[in-house]
Amino acid sequence: MLDLAIVTLASLFAGFVDAIVGGGGLILVPALFSVFPNAAPATLFGTNKGAAVWGTAWATAQFARRVRLPWSALLPAAAAALIGAFAGAWTVTQISADGLRRALPFVLLAVLVYTLARKDLGRSHAPLHHGRAEAGWASLIGAIVGFYDGFFGPGAGSFFVFLFVRALGYDFLHASASAKLLNTATNLAALGAFAWTGHVWWHIAVVMAVANVAGSLVGTRLALRHGAGFVRVVFIVVVSMLILKTAFDGFMR
Repeated sequence: MLDLAIVTLASLFAGFVDAIVGGGGLILVPALFSVFPNAAPATLFGTNKGAAVWGTAWATAQFARRVRLPWSALLPAAAAALIGAFAGAWTVTQISADGLRRALPFVLLAVLVYTLARKDLGRSHAPLHHGRAEAGWASLIGAIVGFYDGFFGPGAGSFFVFLFVRALGYDFLHASASAKLLNTATNLAALGAFAWTGHVWWHIAVVMAVANVAGSLVGTRLALRHGAGFVRVVFIVVVSMLILKTAFDGFMR
């Protein structure tokens, strides 16, 4: 019971962070590995997705009620992210991700430095593209980050947010709201793959999912209440934590 209580609490906090800017896996995955050290990694990843997908789906629905989203661009982008995630998951069974593991902290550091240097980045919502061009760019982002999410994963939500801000001209609030839909698609793809191979502890995932949705509800409300500036600050904090975590995983282990 204590083990379940710990991962449920971690799932609550993960849902909260995920709803604002992504990065919930930074909290929940280490918690699962700590509590269940003898479990197969694939099972823990699958159980994580079994909880996280509900939180991101709930956040998407909540944002959609309050933020005007470009569905004509996001729906094809979500489909591209889904396909990309499947392709990434297949690719990781064929080649090693060690090179990417070591490069990731430097990529995230570049994202952080750029965001800090551009103090106006993501503060105002001024889409750079419209119509088919917006759908094309959003789909390209969905396919690339979706592939990365399926292949490796850490920071995928943050990459979605950053690229929506930088390439599409969204503010951080609209970028975060849009990223939730694509994150839901990639989580579904991963969950389907893990479930197909029997790598989900559903009895634990269901309990964690309830907590994840509760955390998502609080996080979404805070993001909507405080706007793009608040989301930007959380983004910087989460990316900083991701840099430390991925650097440790890539070079210290």
